[in-house]
Amino acid sequence: MKALDAAFHVEPTSAAKKIRELMYMGYIIYDHILHFYFLGGPDFIVGPNAPVEERNILGVINKVGLDTAKEVIKHRAYGQKITAIIGGKATHPACGLPGGVSKAISEDERKEIEMMAESSVAFAQSTLELFSTLILKNKKYVDLILSDAYKHETYYMGTVDSNNNLNFYDGEIRVVDQKGKEFLKFIPSEYLNVIAEHVEPTTYVKMPYLKKVGWNGLVDGPSSGIYRVGPLARLNVSDGMATPLAQEEYKRMYETLGGKPVHSTLVFHWARLIELLYAAERALELSRNPEITSTDIRNKPGKPGEGIGIIEAARGH
Repeated sequence: MKALDAAFHVEPTSAAKKIRELMYMGYIIYDHILHFYFLGGPDFIVGPNAPVEERNILGVINKVGLDTAKEVIKHRAYGQKITAIIGGKATHPACGLPGGVSKAISEDERKEIEMMAESSVAFAQSTLELFSTLILKNKKYVDLILSDAYKHETYYMGTVDSNNNLNFYDGEIRVVDQKGKEFLKFIPSEYLNVIAEHVEPTTYVKMPYLKKVGWNGLVDGPSSGIYRVGPLARLNVSDGMATPLAQEEYKRMYETLGGKPVHSTLVFHWARLIELLYAAERALELSRNPEITSTDIRNKPGKPGEGIGIIEAARGH
């Protein structure tokens, strides 16, 4: 959608931007819940020493109890429902048009989204409490998280707003170095001037790197153009969070871990939960914004050309 905006030289209406962002917050909510409870998180929740066959959602249910498991399923569904209300379906939404969106949000839909977002804020807070109880109060877990085996000193990249706060939907792309110092900033149209892709014969996956540094192999450190993206990277490049509850958790994480940036890969799990709280808070803010039910949802596109759009994927760029 954003690439088409750029290609057709059209700025979406203010309401359309808010509707798109609200839809995207629903996506972040259900994706982050999925990842923490179903995919990567079970190793933490059930325990790294547990048998492999127990480190899954069934093991999580046994560990946290059936009531919590029901909340997990309910709130993941809430994230999908928010996306489906706005986008037509939860996966591969079909509401995008150059310059806006295809459908406005009704007042009844707004109220339903507000209820789901409010509940998701509370759920994100309880999940962070669970993380604190199960992980942060266990010295073996913390030692594992901070061990050299899971540490890589790379550049980090993420989208920030005008205050250098994290933003999933819009803003400038900020890169910081291994010490947390700003290395560069760019806008989407400058992407091809900043990023190049390296190809290895052993994989179909392209390996993007910073042109300014260059490709020097699969190593870390300032001489390597490799950069990381995703939850921890976004927090490392940001000066803070744009919502109050997430900001407090952001501060607590860096105070607990001794400052910024954090290079420990396993901290991506903690950062993901802070982002979950931010996405829920932001969804609640947007659902209460008077403009969210506006019918001024599209500006007329211009002549077609070429466009680049950048948005934060839940687990990367």
